[in-house]
Amino acid sequence: MSDDFSNMSDRARDIFRLVVESYLDDGVPVGSRTISKISKLNLSPASIRNVMQDLEETGLLAAPHTSAGRIPTHSGLRLFVDGMMQAAEPSAAERAAIEAQIKHEGPVEEALSAVSSILSGLSDCAGLVMVARKEVILSQFSFARLSATQALAVLVGVDGSIENRIVEVSAQLSDSNMAEAANYMSARLSGMTLSEAIKRLDEEIAGERAMLDKVSADLVRKGLVIWSSDANNRPVLIVKGQSNLIDDSANADLDMMRQLLDDLENKEAIAKLVDGAREAQSTKIFIGSENNLFSLSGSSVIAAPYREEGGKIVGVVGVIGPTRLNYARIVPMVELTAQTLSRFAK
Repeated sequence: MSDDFSNMSDRARDIFRLVVESYLDDGVPVGSRTISKISKLNLSPASIRNVMQDLEETGLLAAPHTSAGRIPTHSGLRLFVDGMMQAAEPSAAERAAIEAQIKHEGPVEEALSAVSSILSGLSDCAGLVMVARKEVILSQFSFARLSATQALAVLVGVDGSIENRIVEVSAQLSDSNMAEAANYMSARLSGMTLSEAIKRLDEEIAGERAMLDKVSADLVRKGLVIWSSDANNRPVLIVKGQSNLIDDSANADLDMMRQLLDDLENKEAIAKLVDGAREAQSTKIFIGSENNLFSLSGSSVIAAPYREEGGKIVGVVGVIGPTRLNYARIVPMVELTAQTLSRFAK
């Protein structure tokens, strides 16, 4: 619990909670008269106003524009979420809707897309699911020279997928070297994942069993490494429901919503952000300026990791929306989705 929270008087804590809850409910700056009407504090608007002024001076509340009302700052929202929020359990209908999408038969990508969509619909935010790109099972290989220092490396997976990459090559590389490398890979590495193929190559070179000269062996390793590196650095990220972020209540913050939609186009940056939930091993809540990606749009991200059988974290599920979220409802919903995904992950 933060020092700000522990140092608050009971009166300040009650008023602060009421301001935050009222703001999260309707998005309107909250005035002292509103607090006086909705609370049972038996305080005059003037007394409430003095407390709100103190909370503003501590950086927990702010007065937007020339409004007499206050709204919570990002620091205030963080304090509320960490120390005061009372989570609401997902309803039976919400649980059933989430589980139905996750149990849906078909390709895993379709299931993940459905999960992102259902989270978006239930939360009125943009839903997201991120999973590491599965390692391709190798089938065929070929190389083609592009220039004196570059070659095109082509990988075909057993699922029919094709990956093309440009690799830097030695000036001594000949057409026969490229053919030798491709033949070796097809004969010795087919049916393996990229990581397994790299291990096999290193073992055979160390044991002088590869039957490759150094130039060809270098080409094989460069091809395998660049394919493997790209797969690790390009996770599958599915974002659904961006349209939920623009509605009548968002008109006053239209510029911020446009900025958020622009941010959502940068999927590589989003993947790096939500990957923080994977590293934390638990639900992460990023509020507004706490993350660089959404600092301009003032948006929040709630993300939780999910696991495969055995406990290994394989992906992240969550939502992106304005900072004025119903955190008490959405945080447990994201956690439930992650737990349900973990139960059915293969």
